[in-house]
Amino acid sequence: MFQGGKAQAALDLYLATFPDSRMLRVERYSEGEPGPVGTIKVAVFTLCGREYMCSDSPIEHKFSFTPSFSTFVEFDSPEDLERVFAILSEGGEVLMPLDNYGFSQKFGWVNDRFGVSWQINLAS
Repeated sequence: MFQGGKAQAALDLYLATFPDSRMLRVERYSEGEPGPVGTIKVAVFTLCGREYMCSDSPIEHKFSFTPSFSTFVEFDSPEDLERVFAILSEGGEVLMPLDNYGFSQKFGWVNDRFGVSWQINLAS
């Protein structure tokens, strides 16, 4: 749930960044509904072949995304992993830089520019 109408920008970034990703369905707020016209009421999309849903919150609230919940994505290719990590890190906050942490040859954790938390891992 994004605030300030940022869901579309986040979706644009994610769909352009992750392989096997596409928009499945999007419903936007229209005149007379609680959200600003054109913002996302609900969007269903896939990233790396997995289905997700997001929305723009029409209500301002004091909470946002937190790294206590993150999306874990595994890559077979170190090049794909590094590319995605670099894109998600831009304007975001690296919590754990890409490195060998013992449980994985290459792992990184980042909060992207929208505050969404991602754990990126190289599959064994």
